[in-house]
Amino acid sequence: MGRITEDLIRRNAEHNDCIIFSLEELSLHQQEIERLEHIDKWCRDLKILYLQNNLIGKIENVSKLKKLEYLNLALNNIEKIENLEGCEGLTKLDLTVNFIGELSSVKTLQHNIHLKELFLMGNPCTDFDGYRQFVVATLQQLKWLDGKEIERSERIQALQDFPAVEQQIREQEKAYCLKRAKDKEEAQRKLQEEESEGEREGRHTGFDGRWYTDISATLPSSEESKDDIQAPEIQEGGCKKKKLDNGEDDLEFWNKPSLYTPESRLETLRHMEKQRKDQEKLSEKKKKVKPPRVLISENGRALNVNEPKLDFSLRDDEKRNQLVLDLAVYRYMDTSLIDVDVQPTYVRVMVKGKPFQLVLPAEVKPDSSSAKRAQTTGHLVVYMPKVGEIITGCQGTSKPVKSTPDSSREQRNKRSQQMERLEVDPSKHAFPDVANIVQAKKHTPRRVQAEPKIIPSEEDPDFEDNPEVPPLI
Repeated sequence: MGRITEDLIRRNAEHNDCIIFSLEELSLHQQEIERLEHIDKWCRDLKILYLQNNLIGKIENVSKLKKLEYLNLALNNIEKIENLEGCEGLTKLDLTVNFIGELSSVKTLQHNIHLKELFLMGNPCTDFDGYRQFVVATLQQLKWLDGKEIERSERIQALQDFPAVEQQIREQEKAYCLKRAKDKEEAQRKLQEEESEGEREGRHTGFDGRWYTDISATLPSSEESKDDIQAPEIQEGGCKKKKLDNGEDDLEFWNKPSLYTPESRLETLRHMEKQRKDQEKLSEKKKKVKPPRVLISENGRALNVNEPKLDFSLRDDEKRNQLVLDLAVYRYMDTSLIDVDVQPTYVRVMVKGKPFQLVLPAEVKPDSSSAKRAQTTGHLVVYMPKVGEIITGCQGTSKPVKSTPDSSREQRNKRSQQMERLEVDPSKHAFPDVANIVQAKKHTPRRVQAEPKIIPSEEDPDFEDNPEVPPLI
């Protein structure tokens, strides 16, 4: 069962940035709270408080909420109106479907002079004769009761009949209190019987779980192998029998007639809590640890895996000599949830922890590979250059040439044959004289020197001197 804690209040105070000391509105409905506590210390500025559909049995620890205007305690186990005198600003109180039988306790609300609306429908006191006249005459500041406006004539009539109505209400209230005391004794006796019966069943069946071990210890040693084989069957049969027994008990519980009392409501909720816990235990036992996905076989071969179940396409771009993988990841998925790993023979993409692995038809270069997201579709596109081929331009005449050792040697020989070398004869040319270069800038008269006669070299037998050709300077 739940309790009012600081963490619970902060989680329900998100509209106030989880600050509780200045909180003006708080909703703690359907939290299975059994006791009303701590609110008057932590949330002094509350104006609206929702506590409907809980297990609260007493109104307490709210008298210091001076600013409280609306208190909703519908669908709880409250039997008496009390401890609301300090709520000076209270204008609306909802106590629908509780167990209020002491109708005279409404007199405590006379101190709440600003109270305008009161809801008591669904309580045992509403079945009393003269219920509405008694409340209207007792709380003269009320404007609405159970959603119906109080007319001036109705209040005058209620005040005139109040002495007789009050006596009638007290008699009915006394009878209800006697009946309620008997119901409490009966509920207490039934609870004790169930607890004692549960203890007996626990001792009888070996609640500690050692019953099977004790039985197997008494069997002769020659039958140990048979016992080992039959043990799972016995345990499975025991589980099935226990499940059937639980189903029968549950059916019996819901078919059993019960009184409309706070004790029966608590019993029902505890039974539902027990059923929920048993169901969780069964689901935990059935839940098996899923083995990790096998991506590489025992012989080292990569496998094709598509655990995220995404559409994809693998294209061979011959112009750029590369493989292109287009993986249709979700458009609005954060890129941080995607991890790409390119290997020479396969590519692996982890999408939210689920592996996508694809074996490639050709070997690629992991270092030169790249990946990016498409801005329009959100697809993941992976570019993987292939190994063993020269990447050429986009010209149509170019063809990929395989670089084998023989072909590379032939290419080097062809280049060496095509290379032109310039040969210089050192006997005919010498290094320039730096001094003569500097002096050549001076304006000096140029002397005409006799041109030397070129004598053919004896080393060149094919040389013929043609006198018509002018000599070289």
